[in-house]
Amino acid sequence: MGKYMLRRLVRSMITLFLVVFIVFSLLRLMPIEGYFPNYEKLTVEQIEAGLKNMGLLDPLPIQFFRYVKDMLHGDLGYSRTYMANVLVTDILKQKIPISMKFGLSTLFLALLISIPLSLAMASHKGKLIDRIGTLFLVILQAVPYAVYLLLIQAIGTEKLHIKMLYHANDVTTWILPIVSMSLGNIAFYTTWLRRYLIEEEKKDYVILAKVKGVSSKRILKKHMLKNAIVPMIQYLPNSIFNTIIGSIYVESLYSIPGMGGLLVQVIQRQDNSMVQAVVVLFAITGILGVLLGDILLCLIDPRVKLNSKGGV
Repeated sequence: MGKYMLRRLVRSMITLFLVVFIVFSLLRLMPIEGYFPNYEKLTVEQIEAGLKNMGLLDPLPIQFFRYVKDMLHGDLGYSRTYMANVLVTDILKQKIPISMKFGLSTLFLALLISIPLSLAMASHKGKLIDRIGTLFLVILQAVPYAVYLLLIQAIGTEKLHIKMLYHANDVTTWILPIVSMSLGNIAFYTTWLRRYLIEEEKKDYVILAKVKGVSSKRILKKHMLKNAIVPMIQYLPNSIFNTIIGSIYVESLYSIPGMGGLLVQVIQRQDNSMVQAVVVLFAITGILGVLLGDILLCLIDPRVKLNSKGGV
């Protein structure tokens, strides 16, 4: 297991290095206007001096390794047009807690709904409850994301009279964003947990428990659910890390000042330093989420076997 974890760590570090290099290189091809808040008023000499002070006239390899060195020390540079001359880390410190608040609330709501729903569907496989649940999941996965988000927004604002735009001190403005963001997770967790529960039903320990006279309800909740949740553990770190990122569409739709809305705004304002930092942060959270998920599954489930090719 130690070799597997080391192999996965090295692979993740290489992937992260390549992602950072690609993002860094592509953003160096962007117009230089994104480095100056008042570009139109500057002379050619002032622009050249500004680029030199920022080290943007140095060869690309030198710029890249300087950026990596600063990043390892927690320095992601300065915002230029979004918030002139403000540290990127200071801006992220304001945005990340907001996205995490909504993300963790979304994850909690998704688990609160998906676990009982999957239990009900698995225990009534092929019956009315299972068919209705399956139809619900199919609709969630088949209908384009933007369609049911707009539908939720219309019903919530027009029929239920819930305020649309986010306000930190008004809890009712959190309802529509949290519900909107939770639907994808509900569909994912319910689909897979139902599948794992049905697979567990065919195993010897379940058959033996039924022969001994243990009730099906007790077997489902006390034994099958515990074993069925184990494979889902692999996706939990990624879900938690993704709360940092937030939802680009939902946060923009409800004017939530989190990470998702931030990415849209810095792209619109062509703040190259901010775009670079946010995209790199997204990449780091995605890679770490997958890595920790694999490692956590190996640590929790001793039945997992690792082969020489580095897979579970």
